[in-house]
Amino acid sequence: MPLTRTSELMKTGRPLAAFNVITLEHAEAIAAGAEAAGNAPAVLQISENAVKYHGGNLGPLAAATAAVARTSSAPLALHLDHVETVDLLHAAHAHGFDSVMYDASKLPYADNVKATAAAARWAHARGIWLEAELGRIGGKPGDAHTPGVRTDPTEAAAYVAETGVDALAVAVGSSHAMTTRTATLDHTLIATLRATVPVPLVLHGSSGVPDSELRAAIAAGIRKINVGTALNRAFTTTLRASLGSHPQATDPRKHLTPAREAMAGVVTQFLEAVRS
Repeated sequence: MPLTRTSELMKTGRPLAAFNVITLEHAEAIAAGAEAAGNAPAVLQISENAVKYHGGNLGPLAAATAAVARTSSAPLALHLDHVETVDLLHAAHAHGFDSVMYDASKLPYADNVKATAAAARWAHARGIWLEAELGRIGGKPGDAHTPGVRTDPTEAAAYVAETGVDALAVAVGSSHAMTTRTATLDHTLIATLRATVPVPLVLHGSSGVPDSELRAAIAAGIRKINVGTALNRAFTTTLRASLGSHPQATDPRKHLTPAREAMAGVVTQFLEAVRS
């Protein structure tokens, strides 16, 4: 089917899972996992780090990911994630992205506001839905629980008003790159943010969040759930096992097929968890 717009999926009011794409196998696994979950809607995300992995060239991976999405029976959207450079932001429109997460969260607050407001103006002039981040979600042990790093509701409301963004990624206890699902979220803070902030809330680092915590976060007000590391862990664990079991096999398909299937299973699991 044609690509679905992220903004249209967000308008449904139902929770939406978004999965990171690094290779073609990732995109195929996300589509297969969404189909296995009853043609559940999902977002295929390409991050700036994934673009760097592919030599800084967005076009080939974007085209392949979009092609996979179009051949799927599930409603799938294409999203450019954690963009920190203006050049990559400006490449989004030419490569078919209708939504972008612009990440200026490493900057001081005033600089974050200025950069994100400019990004939002550029995006909205081209019909692109823009997500931003406030607070420090991090990717190192301890970041998520360090005093002062979580998103402040009053500051978040002001930030959205000043920047004009369409969604806000918030720091509420999750962390990027977690390989175990042991994160505990601040559901009271999520509920306060939901009551204070007039745009949908996004949870990054969802790979480390147990199903029960995800469901509670959704009930408290989270609308978009980002998953990346869980797919990579399934892929590499299965690939490593296959390489060990079949050391003489030289055809990469022998190893990539079960690795792709493992990722698809993770996608289905997360989609079923956020919808239950």
